[in-house]
Amino acid sequence: MLVRMEGIVKRFPGVLANDGVDFDIRPGEIHTLLGENGAGKSTLMSVLAGAYHPDAGSIFIGGKKVVIHSPRDAIRAGVGMVHQHFMLVSSYTVAENATLGLNKPRFLIRSRSLEKDVAEKAQTYGLQVDPSAKIWQLSVGEQQRVEILKMLYRGVKILILDEPTAVLTPQEVDEFFVTLRRMAAAGQGIVFISHKMDEVMRISDRITVMRKGKKIATVAAKETTARDLAIMMVGREVLFQLDKADKPTGQEVLSLQGIWSLSDKRLPALRGLSLSLRAGEILGIAGVAGNGQRELAETITGLRPVTKGRILVNQKDMTNKKPLEMIERGVAHVPEDRKGTGTIPNLAVLDNLMLKCYRYPPFSSGPFLNLRQIRSHAGQLVKRFHITTPSLETETKLLSGGNVQRLILAREIATASELMVAVHPTRGLDIGATESVHQMLIEQRNNGGAILLISEDLDEILSLADRVAVIYEGQITGQMAAKDAKIEDVGLMMAGKTMEASPGETT
Repeated sequence: MLVRMEGIVKRFPGVLANDGVDFDIRPGEIHTLLGENGAGKSTLMSVLAGAYHPDAGSIFIGGKKVVIHSPRDAIRAGVGMVHQHFMLVSSYTVAENATLGLNKPRFLIRSRSLEKDVAEKAQTYGLQVDPSAKIWQLSVGEQQRVEILKMLYRGVKILILDEPTAVLTPQEVDEFFVTLRRMAAAGQGIVFISHKMDEVMRISDRITVMRKGKKIATVAAKETTARDLAIMMVGREVLFQLDKADKPTGQEVLSLQGIWSLSDKRLPALRGLSLSLRAGEILGIAGVAGNGQRELAETITGLRPVTKGRILVNQKDMTNKKPLEMIERGVAHVPEDRKGTGTIPNLAVLDNLMLKCYRYPPFSSGPFLNLRQIRSHAGQLVKRFHITTPSLETETKLLSGGNVQRLILAREIATASELMVAVHPTRGLDIGATESVHQMLIEQRNNGGAILLISEDLDEILSLADRVAVIYEGQITGQMAAKDAKIEDVGLMMAGKTMEASPGETT
């Protein structure tokens, strides 16, 4: 046994995050941690990786009891964690990042020798990357290899991977899984944290399910099913197949005509992008993170200026209109940043639900608010959208991620008459909350709404969308009906290969 955690307890004010959890990792295995948001997975792994100190319980590594006070202690004990958001110095080379913070070499750095050592380590595990390349020159998939290489160079035997496939194309996921298998074959123990059930079933040797801070079960992957795991996670049946009936689309709601826009660094982020979206349709935008998705959403919702091109909403030119004008035109926005853009965390649930409509009748009359109408409306939204909250006065920051997302969707659906821009609507949500959000989007589509769905989860796009458009470096590299989309083709387009549009599709 590489690692054994016994009776781990971790408390935070008002929360028992880990309640006597047992967990172990064997040499040469990929052990997945599954659970809803707030189940205690990240807390448990943060204890092992040295970010938290347990309130009770013991950790054994290689049969010896250890006390881990910090991430540095964890690495010395052979435990390393690769976070979803990479921690690399972009101006340094691969070799420099791999050795950053180590005691050797202390004074004289011989770049050639350093690069040779790193290259040998990379070759051992099949991590194809140029040791002399700067981080900013690498793709996202290559940067992830550097993060893993950094830990392997430090001699870790237990590697914790948090949502490691979130930013990879399908082809990069395949390559990544080959690497993980090679590492396991070399005796490494790997902890894999993911919300993607198909990937979990594909890569895992064993799976541990957690719920409400407790371990529910540990099972062999070959002896269970995705359905059984989902029931263990949420305590009920979960719908994997969405009921999305084919239906004719209505009039054109959104038309983007040769849109150009700049990034925050004042570089072109959208480059002549054109799209069309109709009523009763979900158009999924697929792509690897950082290819213009954020800028696309912000130009449509009035948060970012267009430098060239036109935006039409229901045939009316809305180019460079202010966000309030977009709201009044019936444009809803579910942003990727739930806390910073989607809500005001310190305000009550009631206040966040009313942010977009409080200024209009029947909720106000001149400068005066109709508090009775406001409370009634907010209460109806909480009930209709199953928002779990102690009260309407509860601060929004105290809700779970899934309930914050339900709050945002409730507000946006209630105020959107035509168009919704939904950006990563289920990112970081567990399987139960994801199911709820998906059902809301399908219901909105079935009621005639037009939805632009921007997501890095290809499975989500293919299951929800009627059509799929792929974005790469601010341009559309191809479009197709979702039912005709092939994973391999979409993956190639996500990597920059331009394909002809399917018959009848607009580019």
